[in-house]
Amino acid sequence: MRLPTLFSAFLPLLLPVAAQQSPPLPQAGLARQVEIVRDRYGVPHIYGKTDAATVFGLMYAQAEDNFWQLEDDYIRGLGRYSEIAGQRGLLNDLAFRLLEHERLAREEYAAMTPAMRALCDAAAAGVNHYLATHPEVKPRLLTKWEPWYILAFQSSDFSPGAFARMGIGRPEIRAAFPDLPDEVFAPAQTPQPPSASDEEGDEGSNMWAVRGAKSASGNPLLFINPHVGFFGGGQRYEAHLISRQGLNVSGFAILGTPYIRTGFTAKHGWSHTNNNVIVRAVYKEAALAGGLYRHGSEQRKFTEWGDEIKVRFPDGMRTYKLRLRRTHHGPVFAVKDGSPITVWVAKQGKRGLWEQRLGMAKAKSLRDFQTALEMRAIVGSNTLYADRKGNIFYIHGNAIPKRDPRFDWATLLDGSDPATDPQGYHELRELPQATNPASNFLQNCNSTPFLMAGADSSPRAAGFPSYVAPEPDNLRSEVSRQILTERQKFTYEEWTKAATDPRVLAADKWLPELFETAAKQTLDERLRDAVDALRKWDRKSAINSVPMTLFFAWSLQRQPQRDPVEALRLAMASLEKDHGTWRVAWGEVNRLQRVHTSGTEEPFSDAKPSVPVVGARGTLGTVFAFTATQPAGQKRMYGTSGNTYVAVLEFGKKLRSQSIVTLGQSANPESPHFFDQGPIYARGQFKPAWYSKGDVMANSSCRYKPGNPCLASR
Repeated sequence: MRLPTLFSAFLPLLLPVAAQQSPPLPQAGLARQVEIVRDRYGVPHIYGKTDAATVFGLMYAQAEDNFWQLEDDYIRGLGRYSEIAGQRGLLNDLAFRLLEHERLAREEYAAMTPAMRALCDAAAAGVNHYLATHPEVKPRLLTKWEPWYILAFQSSDFSPGAFARMGIGRPEIRAAFPDLPDEVFAPAQTPQPPSASDEEGDEGSNMWAVRGAKSASGNPLLFINPHVGFFGGGQRYEAHLISRQGLNVSGFAILGTPYIRTGFTAKHGWSHTNNNVIVRAVYKEAALAGGLYRHGSEQRKFTEWGDEIKVRFPDGMRTYKLRLRRTHHGPVFAVKDGSPITVWVAKQGKRGLWEQRLGMAKAKSLRDFQTALEMRAIVGSNTLYADRKGNIFYIHGNAIPKRDPRFDWATLLDGSDPATDPQGYHELRELPQATNPASNFLQNCNSTPFLMAGADSSPRAAGFPSYVAPEPDNLRSEVSRQILTERQKFTYEEWTKAATDPRVLAADKWLPELFETAAKQTLDERLRDAVDALRKWDRKSAINSVPMTLFFAWSLQRQPQRDPVEALRLAMASLEKDHGTWRVAWGEVNRLQRVHTSGTEEPFSDAKPSVPVVGARGTLGTVFAFTATQPAGQKRMYGTSGNTYVAVLEFGKKLRSQSIVTLGQSANPESPHFFDQGPIYARGQFKPAWYSKGDVMANSSCRYKPGNPCLASR
């Protein structure tokens, strides 16, 4: 992360006025260049004359479908959450200021090519046009979008509350901001807001590809399967972008971003999973007198700057001045034992993420796609690719920092030792990867890359620094390899069915211990019946399965030091308390319900409509990952994370494509697309993902230009 310099501090004064602030955006002109065609599920297919026109249309459509969440995500992403949420937003907003997102975003916008600036302008204009043409919508805070917003919104970030394992908690963070009064740091009101970062949580994501040799048609197949939260920040938004400048890509955008993050064209597709590579480093700096700190044999000066933060209180808004400082590592966000604690964030303030995403979407070949990856702007993600020419390709990571392998970046580092500094980024050729392996398949489920193509066709760990791929194997990866190897060739229909395979691999791993222990004990009739039900179970998740419910309840009680039979007894008691019997079908307890988009403004309720879901927690080794939790006072469990946007693809002369999102395209309860995909999703099925213009028009529900009514097509 580069330091602010005298030049950068005065850069806004030196730049032409036009580069600092765009002239009034031609919203009406862009709107005339766009047609939005909504299909039968409300998915927007956005046809524009230029890439900028499609970006305009995408942001307009996102605002139409879920403006509340769009604004909420941007309020957080722009470091202004305290202005609506009070002290609860403080840590979020401090991170924004510490990392200087606004300054860096404005500088990036000014340095962009005219074509990329036009995309930023169009993104802002799309939301502004929505607000201008929908005066009934009352924003809570953001009444006008600026072109630099997207660049700040997509920037890498860090959660100051995430470093407790290093002994850095609220007192240490509090000590870094002596100018802020205690009332702002009220202990009960500093939890982190829901994160908008990609693919968080215990579920992870799945992705598979097979070559033509494992496909009945001879065409490559791709499975896209991210697992994230259903509510709050980071929601997946399905869309299809088509421009006369070569863009024709379908997939999902993360709500708030004006590009397809993961998706497909007629000729290629790609997916991502998160990895465990550490892309942040925390340093204990050696502070000296006079605003200096020691780095090796050098004495360096802290860079200091001022900012302010606004916090809403019951009696009104209060503004606080901040005095911030940083070393060459990054900003000071805590003080521990009298020493400043700084954080370095990979690719912070660097350019090129949107450009890389655009290059990936427009790629005409594997080489084009790899050229886009060489920009190395993506942090924390692995990539899987398949194309119509028959190629499949996987690479573990993208922007991975080089570092001295003697040091563990998961610990607090000695900032005075130059050897702990990052040493640039690895070239792509230095990362684990495979192209067209002999096994004819590739997969990753947030797991080790050294089993990506099976044991015999994957790269060897010995060829790479351990920090490049620290992930172990996991049950989702193991069950994926089972599915991919047990069948010689997949038809497209079999591929689609495999994408929600119901087997529960954890049952194979854990139940033998229960059976062995039970055989050594004298069980009452009730326990014998339960053990017998589990013994006869086919170890698959199904809506009518009683053993699935029992196994899940047992998995929650299972602990290393607990007798497995005692855990079963506790599981049965828990079910009997809520349902009057332990013989409860899985679909009775495992439910999908759509509440307010925030996930916090409206509680789940047994009294409201919901649908039974086949899937189960990914940690149980299930492909159909669906994490449901039981709210206080309710008897059922309701899904909060897991499979979100899912696509199954075949790249032949004619693309075959199906997809599904968890709930529906619109967050408006009055919309027919509020929950129309929910029942399909819950059964483990898919809807068509129409791609060709003929198919889109034949299955359209309405079409319109932004700002106009959506008129029925038929």
